[in-house]
Amino acid sequence: MLTDKFLEVIGKEGVVSIVSCADGEAHVVNTWNTYLVNPNDGRLLIPAWAMRKTEKKTLKNNTVLLTVGSKEVIGRNGPGCGFLLEGTARFIASGPERDMMKAGFSFLTRVLEVTVTSSTQTL
Repeated sequence: MLTDKFLEVIGKEGVVSIVSCADGEAHVVNTWNTYLVNPNDGRLLIPAWAMRKTEKKTLKNNTVLLTVGSKEVIGRNGPGCGFLLEGTARFIASGPERDMMKAGFSFLTRVLEVTVTSSTQTL
């Protein structure tokens, strides 16, 4: 599901938008492409520092949307490639994955785990 083109995009810098929704309200938080870690099992691990409102919303509705893109990757029509992902989210506060991520991202307090259920190239 996470194609070679997607992996190329997250290897370049760009902004990732993470959308959560609960109680009739959407919330958007951003991070960087190069902060996404792919453990090659259909999940993405994302270092979380604040993201408190996102965490509260995912406790009520764990479905999230992510947009990821980079102008440095050739897409369908030339420079610029982007993806829309849908998945389920949970926050990891302790354990081996949190420790592994902490080694690479010293600022994190938790890890946002997104299990990807669909991926669509948009550009």
